[in-house]
Amino acid sequence: MTAQANWTFPAELQPRAEELRFDLDAALDALVLVRTEVPEDAFTAGILGTERTGNGVVIREDGLVLTVGYLITEATSVWLTTNRGAALPGFPLAYDQATGFGLVQPLGKLDAGMLARGSAARCRVGDELVVAGHGGRAHALLASVFAKREFAGYWEYLLEEALFTRPAHPQWGGAAAIGLDGKLLGIGSLFVQEKQDDESIEGNMLVPIDLLEPILDDLLKLGRSSRPARPWLGMYTTEVADHLVVAGLADGGPADRAGLEVGDLLLEVAGERPRNLAHLFRSVWRLGPAGVAVPLTYARNGTISRAVLRSADRNDFLRKPHLH
Repeated sequence: MTAQANWTFPAELQPRAEELRFDLDAALDALVLVRTEVPEDAFTAGILGTERTGNGVVIREDGLVLTVGYLITEATSVWLTTNRGAALPGFPLAYDQATGFGLVQPLGKLDAGMLARGSAARCRVGDELVVAGHGGRAHALLASVFAKREFAGYWEYLLEEALFTRPAHPQWGGAAAIGLDGKLLGIGSLFVQEKQDDESIEGNMLVPIDLLEPILDDLLKLGRSSRPARPWLGMYTTEVADHLVVAGLADGGPADRAGLEVGDLLLEVAGERPRNLAHLFRSVWRLGPAGVAVPLTYARNGTISRAVLRSADRNDFLRKPHLH
């Protein structure tokens, strides 16, 4: 928590309240610190750690907090801290694998404001916005949108159109992208580094808030989307030149059980050669819901092999939250 609090953006990087069309302090008051603890034997502990810290945004008057799902996945302890210093426990209510959103219900009255939801679809490249975490103006950054495009993550994750902003917020996990109308536009997910027109860019990838509305009722009632779960292979794949290479495997996951190994080159999914990571995921997902057989062709040390993976629902590998 100390590392989260004891820093500040230089004044020139912070938004100027007098230049905004909304009450900046009131908006920032909706940001909370999210701290979670996860058991050492949890499925995600080795990748995401057992102590996780990030941000969340209050999106309803009852205190419901929206955050990025990896902060609360398999958490057995969740604590929320407001800008006024009040702390209370929360319950990890929902995690949606497809979008990456997570919801936390405070177990008590949360002394914080709330942010109304806007629409990232209305953002244009070059638009300014505020990217903020818990901690008030000191942790608020005036940023701009440098891209809106597809994003594919090696952990079998795909967004049709993600929001990319710069400069980078150093505590991006669960941070809020706030439009100049004071409404929530997205939730921080990743730090990114890339080149654009020979310029090196460091920034953040944010999940557009537009993806929440179609699934919010399901998340509140079921803890997940009611849509059929996508087939999951437990195969962490990366793009190397023109090749798709297995960079890691989830222990006990479908790819691990089928005998795939780190370094294998993926050649075909159901007889079709995937062009890139996004195409690979779409090729798998269109075969059917979780549990469907996924035929793969791969190369290892110059030898071409085939395997049929029995896909799974990723949620079946995760610890379920318990309300004590």
